[in-house]
Amino acid sequence: METLLDFNREFDTALFDRVVDALFGGKGDEQKMAQQVLTEFKEHELSWTRADSILTNSSSLQSKFIALQILDQLIQTKWKILPIEQRTGIKNFIVEIILNTSSTEESLRQNKVYLNKLNLILVQILKQEWPHNWPTFIPEIVQTSRTNLALCENNMAILKLLSEEVFDFSAEQMTQAKAKNLKAQMCGEFSSIHNLCTEILQRAQQPSLILATLETLLRFLSWIPFGYIFEMDLISNLCTRFLQAPVTRNVTIKCLTEIATLDSGNEYKEQFVNMFSMTITALRETLGDLSNIDKVWDDYDDDEQSFIQNVSMFLTSYLSSHLRLVETSAKRDIVIQAHEYLLRISQVDEREMFKVCLEYWNVLVRGLYEDGRNASFGGSTGLLNLGGGAGQGNTGGSGLSSELRRQMYSGILTGVRYVMISRMARPEEVLIVENEEGEIVREFTKETDTITLYKAQRECLIYLTHLDAKDMENIMVEKLNRQMDGSEWSWSNLNKLCWAIGSISGSMSEDQERRVLVIIIKDLLSLCELKRGKDNKAVVASNIMYVVGQYPRFLKAHWKFLKTVANKLFEFMHELHEGVRDMACDTFVTIAQKCRRHFITQQPGEASPFVEEIILNAGMITSDLEPQQVNRFCEAVGYLISAQLNQEAQAELIKGLMRPSNELWDTLVQRASGDIKVLEDLSVVKQLGNILRTNVSACGAIGKGFITQIGRIYIDMLGLYKAVSEIISSCVAREGEIATRYANVRAMRTIKKEALHLVDTYVKNCDDGVNAVNDNMVPPLLEAVLADYAQNVPPARDSEVLSTVNTITSALGALMTDKVPLIFDSLFESTMNMINQDFTVYPDHRLAIYQLLRTINQKCFSALLNLPPQQFRFLILSIMWGFKHTTRDVADLGLTITLEMVNNFNASDRGISDAFFQTYFIELLNEIIVVLSDNDHKGSFRLQCMVLARMIHLVESNQITAPLFDASLPENSGLTNPAFVRQSMANLLVTAFANLTKRQIEVFVEGLFSFNDDFEKFRNHVRDFVIQTKEFAGDNADLYLEEAERELEQKKQKEKELALQVPGMLKPSEMEEDDF
Repeated sequence: METLLDFNREFDTALFDRVVDALFGGKGDEQKMAQQVLTEFKEHELSWTRADSILTNSSSLQSKFIALQILDQLIQTKWKILPIEQRTGIKNFIVEIILNTSSTEESLRQNKVYLNKLNLILVQILKQEWPHNWPTFIPEIVQTSRTNLALCENNMAILKLLSEEVFDFSAEQMTQAKAKNLKAQMCGEFSSIHNLCTEILQRAQQPSLILATLETLLRFLSWIPFGYIFEMDLISNLCTRFLQAPVTRNVTIKCLTEIATLDSGNEYKEQFVNMFSMTITALRETLGDLSNIDKVWDDYDDDEQSFIQNVSMFLTSYLSSHLRLVETSAKRDIVIQAHEYLLRISQVDEREMFKVCLEYWNVLVRGLYEDGRNASFGGSTGLLNLGGGAGQGNTGGSGLSSELRRQMYSGILTGVRYVMISRMARPEEVLIVENEEGEIVREFTKETDTITLYKAQRECLIYLTHLDAKDMENIMVEKLNRQMDGSEWSWSNLNKLCWAIGSISGSMSEDQERRVLVIIIKDLLSLCELKRGKDNKAVVASNIMYVVGQYPRFLKAHWKFLKTVANKLFEFMHELHEGVRDMACDTFVTIAQKCRRHFITQQPGEASPFVEEIILNAGMITSDLEPQQVNRFCEAVGYLISAQLNQEAQAELIKGLMRPSNELWDTLVQRASGDIKVLEDLSVVKQLGNILRTNVSACGAIGKGFITQIGRIYIDMLGLYKAVSEIISSCVAREGEIATRYANVRAMRTIKKEALHLVDTYVKNCDDGVNAVNDNMVPPLLEAVLADYAQNVPPARDSEVLSTVNTITSALGALMTDKVPLIFDSLFESTMNMINQDFTVYPDHRLAIYQLLRTINQKCFSALLNLPPQQFRFLILSIMWGFKHTTRDVADLGLTITLEMVNNFNASDRGISDAFFQTYFIELLNEIIVVLSDNDHKGSFRLQCMVLARMIHLVESNQITAPLFDASLPENSGLTNPAFVRQSMANLLVTAFANLTKRQIEVFVEGLFSFNDDFEKFRNHVRDFVIQTKEFAGDNADLYLEEAERELEQKKQKEKELALQVPGMLKPSEMEEDDF
């Protein structure tokens, strides 16, 4: 096998095939040896010289694929440095193989996969050579297409791939200038391609050739000049010749969808309307009315199902873009027919297709709602009483009035209401689910896709309610009646109905909401009594809790009903089904957050506020709850207590809530004080951990008023922290690191973690009490935790120590400056030594230590200036280690710390900043360039550019006055910092990228200095360079991450602004209590 690696010998293709066969079909040592040889072969710099022999002489398809992989790597990384003769030779060789392989129909079919790989290689060459070094490519491919049908079919595939590379993927694989040039060339030479496609579609009889041509045309439609689409016979041919034929209908409807999304302004309105009419007419003949599609869907074959999915894409795309146009210019029955198709397709149990339809339904109902709102602002009497003469809404004065539009779609909208309710997705608040075996179980993982779908359906239902609240009420009451009489009873039907009812909270008037809710909740409570069986009761109970939790406005307006609901929740806390108890606790938390003031106010006819009764009966209420459920209950009561503004009264309520926990705490702590061996009892340790968790839950809800409770247990808690720390340390010393996995050690570590969580939670809510925290809480805490952390073995160190110290430093700011040296001595080096061997172990510590470093740099920067030189050097190396991480959150923290530290030093005393920049500037700059050009760090591209731009700006603007070079050397006489940094960067890049010319690097470096004060230009310049280096060959989407994130953020902001304008669009959980 090794002879293959001797490139001075004649290449043995047969041996190469045997090695490849051994890799894919061998076993054991033979397979390992083959893998090693082939890996070394592919990585050899001359391996590409063997590709022609393999492709010409090999009888193994796998061998040919390996040769093509080698060629692909060569073209992407080293093509420009090859002599022109070799480039021409490779190009001609690939073209010849393609022509030979695709010359006959039989060969074309037999070698389809191989030919596709060859076509991809040719397109990669084209991206390098065309048009400058291969100006005749388009005329050549058009000419050869006319000589042979098989060749013509493959040429269509090549043109399709070229279009995709230039117009779809160019942003991530080419520089901006190159992409622009290729697009211009494609557009300029398209006329000959268009003539070829037209000729094929008019004359060809071979289905595969017609299909290939339509597939290619599909890729062209997004960029070709509009005249080729709208001023020729293309649309007519698509609709009349190819839309009804089973072989071509799928790609044809895709072409029509692509055309539907084009933005041609007002120029081709008539053609768009005609296209829509022709398409719907053709679909009527092909599909009929689709009346039973939801029942026969599973009987359709894959091609038929794909066609329906593509029809839904066409309808939603077209109507989203041109609805107003066809409303006024097309026949009404055509428009209604299109919506009826969508309505029936929406009934099919196919989630992805439903999501496509749902997106359009949201567009439609949002437009109708905004139309009516705009009309009402224009002078009508209200949204639900719009006159035909009231404004034109969104129609720009030329469309139907808002009232006529709503009448036109009224029947469709009723159908959409039924569909949305019957297909309602599960909200994230619902914890009771039906599994695949038909059992009712507690859900432990949330499905992101389901939550997203629910949000979209909820938005649609809210708009539908605004458009006709009475119709929505009638449908919901009707469907609930069918649950009561049993005609539609099922867990699924009841769930979806109740999820829909809960989703429209706030979208009805208060009177209507009250009327509907009274009916619904009474019926649900009756249903709960009627149904027998644990699972049935669990389903009904979960739906009652979900519905009441979504209507805090109603509950706040009806105290007796609110109290009844609370008592019902307490009743559900005794249910046998764990999920019901969980959901009862969660719902109590939701209601407590939104209605808290009603619980602490003494209501008419009652002897005391209800919260006092709850606290008094807490032991009985929580008697069947698990510890974590008790914590949720205490959190809910904590929210109620937080509404009591009288400090003395609040302290009494806290005392009452925590009394059972405190009594147990006192007993256990007293026992442990008398005999430390008590802490070896696992049940005692778990009880102590649960008590601390309860304190954390209550503290998070109550806020700064919880200091009375913390003050009561704080010293004992820190004493307990030290005691369990000593036990853990002695256990580890005795048993080794394996002891950290023992159940009793893990339980004791829970005590330590929850103690830290309690401090962390309180400090985050202490508001103006930072001085008291600094004086009373911080000194004993640091004494208890810092030395313990430093002395422990790494597996026994808790990352919560780092996050708690970070929270304290963030809250106290400069008050922590004098404590930074101690923090560094105890936490910093010990943690860095845990994580500086790789980028993966101890991920929580890794993130927490960099968050702490950033906070210290922000809040206590002066403390860093007083670090010993060796420790400061270790700090800088650690920051550089941070931004070398491939985990984006850690890398981003490292880069952010670097940027903020550079700015802090630049703003410092000149002597301090000069010393820092002279020592570390070039080193930092070089490391930033290294990660910037590394494929594994693309996710942090924006921050990398920000740091680089800032550092270059400081040099270019002469803000760094001290020389960054050795000024004592004679050869550096007259040298300036800008010139030195240019030279240093150029030298680094020449070494790193041997495939780039010296001139390319000079242009790049000069651009960095020219654009450093214009970040957009600077970032684009760097992006073009890293693409040019071919180090980022492959998926470069992360280089555009900032644009994607910014677009997502803008979309979220727009949605939020819209939600604020539509009653009910914000969920109750997203609103402040006073907003109800």
